[in-house]
Amino acid sequence: MTTTEQPARDPRLGPSGLAGEREMLEGWLEYHRATLAKKCQGLDDKQVRERSVPPSDLSLLGLVRHMAEVERAWFRRILIGEDAGPIYYTEEDRDRDFHASEDDTWEEAYATWQAEIARARDIAAEHGLDDVAVRPDRRSGEPFNLRWIYTHMIEEYARHNGHADLLRERVDGATGD
Repeated sequence: MTTTEQPARDPRLGPSGLAGEREMLEGWLEYHRATLAKKCQGLDDKQVRERSVPPSDLSLLGLVRHMAEVERAWFRRILIGEDAGPIYYTEEDRDRDFHASEDDTWEEAYATWQAEIARARDIAAEHGLDDVAVRPDRRSGEPFNLRWIYTHMIEEYARHNGHADLLRERVDGATGD
């Protein structure tokens, strides 16, 4: 690195307080994606499967699988109208992303999640914040723009990162952001 090059910004720092709107939205989304990855870091397959408290099926593995589905839905199916079927859930089990079997692995779930994130980044890069998604809200029929999708994704990750905090503390006592 030369003296004129800046080191890559750690996404866990969040975006600059002076960032423009798009950089801010993308920065907070990246921050929350990195937070979920950090909550799972260093755990083995058994640990990422550990559930919160009965009767909940919530686990870190389930959260990662769920977020892969969420990335796929909002960027591929809703924003661009791609015919991308479900990854984990089925008509019989709409929460199958949270119901991992013994055959489901952390390596597969993490790779799938990262692939969906990469595809979401590529799709979003081709659109402006005011671009309207191909598919409207299924309940209200109201349209979404990319700005709304980014904001929703930040909210979705933030909520589930709160769950991940508690799950990680249950697994090995680790706390913190």
